Amino acid sequence: MLEKQQIKNILAIRNDRFGEFLLNIPALRALKESFPQAKLTLAVNSVVYELAKAVEFVDQVVLWDEVRKDLRKHKFDLCVVLNPAKEAHWAVFRAGIPLRVGYDRKWGFLLTHKLKDTKHLGDRHEVDCNLELVALIGAHTQDKSFSVKVDESYFPEFAGKKIVAIHPFTSDPVKQWPPERFKELAQRIKKELKLEVVMVGLSLNPLNMENIIDMTNKTSLPELAALLKRCSLLISADSGPVHLAAAVGTPVIALFRNDLPGKTARRWGPWGKGHLVIEKSNLNDITVDEVFDKAREALNR
Repeated sequence: MLEKQQIKNILAIRNDRFGEFLLNIPALRALKESFPQAKLTLAVNSVVYELAKAVEFVDQVVLWDEVRKDLRKHKFDLCVVLNPAKEAHWAVFRAGIPLRVGYDRKWGFLLTHKLKDTKHLGDRHEVDCNLELVALIGAHTQDKSFSVKVDESYFPEFAGKKIVAIHPFTSDPVKQWPPERFKELAQRIKKELKLEVVMVGLSLNPLNMENIIDMTNKTSLPELAALLKRCSLLISADSGPVHLAAAVGTPVIALFRNDLPGKTARRWGPWGKGHLVIEKSNLNDITVDEVFDKAREALNR
């Protein structure tokens, strides 16, 4: 086994959705702090690529689909596969990377250091799971926060305004609060609290509303990060923008189910302080009044 000081070139792979990617930032910091002499390369997919470049302590960001074709030439000493996949495990084994870290599933026998994957139990946060994985090779950090750099030149028209962002969409129907309730909530915030409301996210079925700023399908991930940073609050279903808002320091109210092991706020809730979670076994039991009252409370802090 290589000594710690011999590790000069580290590859971390996380090539899935951007919310999951963001929750790996503390683990990436642990790698950088524990191996300060090493270059840290992060392999992601094309959707996350520009956002990944906003993680300050990562030395290089590459596209996994490109780098995996010829991994051997990069001479990595250590690789951490943060989301298990047969294709990734085979690629890093075939490249002869001496230290290969990941979860013991999907051909985990190809790894040199592996952790039993119990994340589906939902007994701890995803951030803690990722830190537990890199701890296998002695990577630790005292700083479990996460953040991304923001280009503050975006959206100057929103500067100085008190704006509430609403993200009413989710990729998983079982996590969807009824869209009509999001619409009612937006109108109440606009009329009763006299605040601007901006709708954000990606959807084939955007919510068309009068008097609401509609940025649906209009922002890249770096632009969305900048927009959320200008907002006083994000109200969202369980989805990636929850984690992006947390990463730029914007308070979040997140709506979760608590009856699905592995999908509750205990594992996927907004990370850090100052956030609120409304969690029930049936999302239909969450009323507009309840969310509105929490929003007013959060805005008055």
